[in-house]
Amino acid sequence: MRPNIVFIVADDLGFADLGCYGGRDAQFGRVSPVLDAMAADGMRFTDGYSNSPVCSPTRFALMTARYQYRLRGAAEEPISAGSRGSTTLGLPPEHPTVPSLLKKAGYATALIGKWHLGYPPHFSPIKSGYDEFFGPMSGGVDYFTHCGSNGERDLYLNEEQRQEEGYLTDLLSRRAVDVVDRMATGGRPFFLSLHYTAPHWPWETRADAHLAPEVRKNLFHLHGGSIHTYHRMIHHMDEGIGWVMDALRRHGLVEDTLVIFTSDNGGERFSDNWPLVGGKMDLTEGGIRVPWIAHWPRIVAPGSVSGQHCMTMDWSATVLEAAGAEPDPDYPLDGRSLLRVLGSGDEVFERPLFWRMKHRGQRAYRRGDWKYLRVDGHDYLFNIVADARERANLAGREPQRLDAMRHAWEAWNDSMPPIPAEAAVRLGYGPGDMPQR
Repeated sequence: MRPNIVFIVADDLGFADLGCYGGRDAQFGRVSPVLDAMAADGMRFTDGYSNSPVCSPTRFALMTARYQYRLRGAAEEPISAGSRGSTTLGLPPEHPTVPSLLKKAGYATALIGKWHLGYPPHFSPIKSGYDEFFGPMSGGVDYFTHCGSNGERDLYLNEEQRQEEGYLTDLLSRRAVDVVDRMATGGRPFFLSLHYTAPHWPWETRADAHLAPEVRKNLFHLHGGSIHTYHRMIHHMDEGIGWVMDALRRHGLVEDTLVIFTSDNGGERFSDNWPLVGGKMDLTEGGIRVPWIAHWPRIVAPGSVSGQHCMTMDWSATVLEAAGAEPDPDYPLDGRSLLRVLGSGDEVFERPLFWRMKHRGQRAYRRGDWKYLRVDGHDYLFNIVADARERANLAGREPQRLDAMRHAWEAWNDSMPPIPAEAAVRLGYGPGDMPQR
């Protein structure tokens, strides 16, 4: 029996923001009781990564199950609202995607939440395999006015702008419940992508509608926020995920539904990445190592913990294999399915992982216990198992290992298109706004 699939992505969530990853309680209590329960009933990954430390490149990999560097739009770090009207900065509709391949295999498909892979009329979720879409097209919006960084309303139903009142996290959660309710009786397995904007800035909880006029044209919200607001934003998302899980239970679908949860990259200003260093935009562990939870009672043993190395596109490949969907031979996958890991509980296979960023000339390569890293022209070598904080540089002690890993990264990089000179790096703030890490 082919499973239903719910793929949930948080936005800028840190490695230790959830209780099940060691996160602290908030002033009001547990931050993420629903996700903590899902991890207790399923599998939690300790060494799972995002394909990029910034949002839209990771989403290219998620959609295609391939390294994002193969597509021009993913060279933007990230895609900005200024790319509206571009015919190149987006996910090409002709490129096979996870939803288009699942649709071809008989699945109903829906994206509820953030797209961030180009703007209509040239790009949209509907053009890339989703039967229906509700959410913002851009990278970030105000939670109440639903305006993007250009000050214009950015909430869509399919390809038409939509006006709805309410806190965006709750609107997405309720719409996802509606999708489950409808698709549960539709006679086909379904693939629901639930891509929250939480806990991405601006820093607004359900109680902060009064901030909307102030931040709708200043979404970075550099003067606002706190860890307390941030905890509440995660908690609102966690509650919404609980509503979706309740809907699956109501229809008797929990046993036969693979639910995956992760973040598009590491945490930002108020996140907790302990014990990792760095965050969004960094190829240090805090920018790319993220929570991964898999819940599938028919397959996954409760309380499982896996040290399997993996990244976003591997989960995309896993979804395709679980659904029995065939990849397009003209677009071979870079992702590797984790289905046997989910079924065995303790199986681990070697999985080399590569990254690069135009920002600060960063490069990274993880293989086994070791990681090669370059930032600002400096090369580093770390034993990540012994030194997750990447503070003990072993490059001088292990020159042969460093040289071998550097050459392996360069061989991989030669297999990818070069970073275009015109590709943009967009930082929302710098040292003048707050002390750096």
